[in-house]
Amino acid sequence: MSVHDLPGPVPNGPLGHRPGSPPPPGVTLDADGATFCVYAGHADGVEVCLFSGDRAAGTEQERRVPLRERLHGWWWGHVPDVRQGQRYALRARGPWDPDAGHRHNDAKLLLDPWAKAIEGSVDLVPAVYGHRVGEDLRGDDTVASDLDSAPHVPRCVVVSDDFDWGHARRPRTATADSIVYEVHVREATRLLDAVPEHLRGTYAGLAHPAFIEHLQSLRVTAVELLPVHAFTHEPHLALAGRTNHWGYNTLGFFAPHADYAAADDPQGVVDEFKGMVKLLHEAGIEVVLDVVYNHTAEKSVDGPTLSWRGLDGRAYYRFDERGRDVDVTGCGNTLDLTHPVVVRMVLDSLRYWVTVMGVDGFRFDLAVALGRGAGGGYDPNHPFLVALRTDPVLAHVKLVAEPWDLGDAGWRTGQFPPPFSEWNDRFRDGVRSFWLTDVRLDADGDSSTVGHGIRDIVTRLAGSEDLFWAHDRGPTSSVNFVTAHDGFTLADLTAYDVKHNEANGEDNRDGTTNNRSWNHGVEGPTDDEGIRAARRRSMRNLLGTLLLSAGVPMLRSGDEIGRSTDGNNNPYSQDNELSWLPWGRIEPWQEDLLATTRHLTMLRRALPALRRRRFFTGEPTPTGAPDVSWLRLDGEPMDDASWDDRATRSLQMLVDGEPDGSGSTLIVLHGAASDAAVRLPEHPGAARWRLAWDSAWERPDGEHAHRAPGEEHRVTATSLQVWLATHD
Repeated sequence: MSVHDLPGPVPNGPLGHRPGSPPPPGVTLDADGATFCVYAGHADGVEVCLFSGDRAAGTEQERRVPLRERLHGWWWGHVPDVRQGQRYALRARGPWDPDAGHRHNDAKLLLDPWAKAIEGSVDLVPAVYGHRVGEDLRGDDTVASDLDSAPHVPRCVVVSDDFDWGHARRPRTATADSIVYEVHVREATRLLDAVPEHLRGTYAGLAHPAFIEHLQSLRVTAVELLPVHAFTHEPHLALAGRTNHWGYNTLGFFAPHADYAAADDPQGVVDEFKGMVKLLHEAGIEVVLDVVYNHTAEKSVDGPTLSWRGLDGRAYYRFDERGRDVDVTGCGNTLDLTHPVVVRMVLDSLRYWVTVMGVDGFRFDLAVALGRGAGGGYDPNHPFLVALRTDPVLAHVKLVAEPWDLGDAGWRTGQFPPPFSEWNDRFRDGVRSFWLTDVRLDADGDSSTVGHGIRDIVTRLAGSEDLFWAHDRGPTSSVNFVTAHDGFTLADLTAYDVKHNEANGEDNRDGTTNNRSWNHGVEGPTDDEGIRAARRRSMRNLLGTLLLSAGVPMLRSGDEIGRSTDGNNNPYSQDNELSWLPWGRIEPWQEDLLATTRHLTMLRRALPALRRRRFFTGEPTPTGAPDVSWLRLDGEPMDDASWDDRATRSLQMLVDGEPDGSGSTLIVLHGAASDAAVRLPEHPGAARWRLAWDSAWERPDGEHAHRAPGEEHRVTATSLQVWLATHD
């Protein structure tokens, strides 16, 4: 299907907009000029500001054109002779009544919330604040500022939607077959020598054949890009001389972030993003965007006035009875998804990125904030969530929720409606707790540990039915991850017990303290080869569990090569070699880990039994065997005593395959501190069992042993094995 394929035609032609009613928001070009339309429901007047001349040379001129038409809070008007490339912005005149949430100030130049390209950056100086502040950007938020912000803020730019997509088609990978790779555009190729220098760290760099080859070698089916909507830097970072690296500080929901492009003109930025999508699609890789519709870069009422707050803060944001922001995001403000205009803005943005920019899905940051109703509570049938699920465009793309926010009762894992998938933090925590436990031997040679038992890790392996059983959901509702952009990397999970975020300049207060990590006896780097080997095996255990579990696995970029951020579990402000993928500095053990990751994704691709759409039932299949069997290491079925014993750290998971038994898979999970023997079980499709992978192997080319059912095989302490049924 082409990027431009939409639902079928409306009988008798498209409806368009009714004469006398508001036109589409933003800019609509025609043969004579352009129509501008924006929502400012409490304003007394809105002007579109057209810019000509060279801003850098100091010859820029501003022409203000009042928007004369008004209805239902929308302001619009036609301006002749506007063409592609026109720079523009807005000014709004209206009440200054902070207690009521009104902060209109026509000295402030405002971005169009529907702008498709944004040129320039925000200078965080007193002039960009709607209220009066000093050089430290603090002041009285009840007193209006008369400083003109125009010299210090970006411009919107009129761009064309035209693009030659050629023969590119959406991959449309089934969710059950997906392997997601969470990646930052800049981090991916900033140090990759195979990419030309001017393309490193850009959209074009991400789609360069060298990086696409890496993705394909991992059998990645989708990249999940950290925010690419235009964003700016928080005031506290600007004052400290640092920047926002991750991008969760949105300045425009329709415009791609220009600093990630090799192109230096707004149209070129838009086209470069589309070119990236086109090349990834041609390689069979989908593009999913991490999107931030819960808050904006304007922060709280103490923050800068850049767009929404100056147009109609009362409509766009949640306020309390004193005109102060209701903040369930931890970022100062919360967009009000109970207001129809805000819902329209978000839906328009999502549809634009699908139908015009070509993307294949979205991961919604702090998604609970998007489903909070007028009373503030989360509602799975919130009108916005219903709209997403029924929209003729958006209902057919991948929708992934981060199922929490920072408000009351904000943790909602498992409570989003179908067809949403969700980031499964219970998977993350359970897998870390099982494998990253300081298991030791007591004086008699037995394992001793705090003890987490086996139930939780088994539930995660089987697809987290405890969370996703309702509403006929299945394992594909669970996006499984062990690491993500926020938190320790895979390597750091095994090397640090506590965070080391001093480089962020916040006295190590930022970032989570609930890491569930284990340094294996030494904090940070060590020359002790025994500890280093144990850490490497722990990494392989974590990767193996992730890629062999039911659900949708998500890899954090760089984990496949053991990337470290030196114990910084919140490098959101580190746009430097601490965060960039360390191409060119990869050691032999990292090459081994990369080979292991590729082998595990190959196994997942080859074994349909691991890519389930429905939960296990325990009922017999056509082979006569249950769809899943849980066995002790001695081959006997797990009994209640074994399930309930918190010291139990080993079992066998036998997953039935095809009707003839082929593809049947045996996973041996052994979390104890000493080696043991495992007795391979009987199965209708298994004349023999072949060892396909063992986490004790440094590389996936160890001894691929064959054993007959009933035979024993040695399993290394704290390790994971995968056996495949064979007929010979």
